[in-house]
Amino acid sequence: MLNPSINVHDISQTPFAHQRFKVYTARQFDQIPQLQKLPEEQRFDMRVVASVLPFRVNQYVIDQLIDWSAVPDDPIFQLTFPQRGMLAPEHFDRVAQAMRDGVEQEQLNQIIAEVRAALNPHPAGQMEDNVPHLNGEPIPGLQHKYRETVLYFPSSGQVCHSYCTFCFRWAQFVGDKDLKIAAKETSQLLDYLRAHPEVTDVLVTGGDPLVMKTRNLRACLEPLLSPEFEHVRTIRIGTKALTFWPQRFVTDEDADDLIALFVDIQAAGKHLAILSHYNHWRELEPAIAREAIKRIRATGAQIRAQGPLLAHINDDPAVWARLWQTQVELGIIPYYMFVERDTGARHYFEVPLVRAWEIYREAMQQVSGIARTARGPSMSSHPGKVEIQGVTEINGEKVLALRMIQGRNPDWVQRPFFAQYDEKATWLNHLKPAFGEEKFFFEE
Repeated sequence: MLNPSINVHDISQTPFAHQRFKVYTARQFDQIPQLQKLPEEQRFDMRVVASVLPFRVNQYVIDQLIDWSAVPDDPIFQLTFPQRGMLAPEHFDRVAQAMRDGVEQEQLNQIIAEVRAALNPHPAGQMEDNVPHLNGEPIPGLQHKYRETVLYFPSSGQVCHSYCTFCFRWAQFVGDKDLKIAAKETSQLLDYLRAHPEVTDVLVTGGDPLVMKTRNLRACLEPLLSPEFEHVRTIRIGTKALTFWPQRFVTDEDADDLIALFVDIQAAGKHLAILSHYNHWRELEPAIAREAIKRIRATGAQIRAQGPLLAHINDDPAVWARLWQTQVELGIIPYYMFVERDTGARHYFEVPLVRAWEIYREAMQQVSGIARTARGPSMSSHPGKVEIQGVTEINGEKVLALRMIQGRNPDWVQRPFFAQYDEKATWLNHLKPAFGEEKFFFEE
């Protein structure tokens, strides 16, 4: 319910001045003043990586979130600025040599394309197995992996306020139409939902749908509020805006309309869940970020927080404990700790599964029960979301205990299983079944 004591349509009394949304991409790399203090060799390395993986950062992140005295180790700097180790040495050297040699742009583009192709641009069957069909035709811009939930990628939301260096959807942002997931018309989503009454949740994702003007987002979401789509009970919006541009909810020219849209969704009897991506507690510190959280919560919408465990950024139990505790204090529900996906710069960010579970467990030990709602560490793998539940010994065999918390096949959901202990494994396909089994149950 909307809190009547908070006027969500009036920001005239807020202390936050309107800020210009200045953005830097790879082409404006040398225009960022703070980077000029770094050694030229380091800046060249960053340009090499930014030619392969997408780079985009805005002034708010630069000014408010990064501690430039701690660069390059600062976690938010690692989160947003390219680092040499994000490419395998052979890939980095190949692109760097081509750039030093000044090869023709067409040849450089071909080299970059070959490197990208080696980075598993669409993991977990996103393009092959997740795209649904209607009347025998595939529907671009939709994904339907789990029975109850459909993902919707509106075309005008397939960019972000800033890009995360670890992003598993990096291929959305490199300008290759063959790699991009985007829906041109909302009508395709509506037609699919009419044919699939089992769908209870629609997740609007990207990119970041909150880069869209509110009028465009409203055009996507308002049709779902009609009685025709009564079976759609929850609307989810996946976003990093609460970190990268909280002004979206507070001082942008259509911020009040966005908040009003959230109220309208709730008033129509739908549950609105804002799935906010957080990677470090520092993202919650700025006053305007906290004001944005207050305004969203005042509409009755629920904010759930999720993010991956990442080397160089948050592979520390104390960081997660402080993150979860701060989220709870601000009224956010800790939702997921993910394992870094097997794509893009995975080798730079990945943490062995055993160590991931140890970090999760040690972080949980530092918070009270009310902050222990985050599930994980969870791998969003091809068969489904697989949670690492721990290391144990059964009949003298040391094993990893796992659980399928979401699955392509609904019969798999909540099914436990076991893998041989492997302290180096970083993804599901690195694991082997325990107890002499030849295959995991989902491989049959």
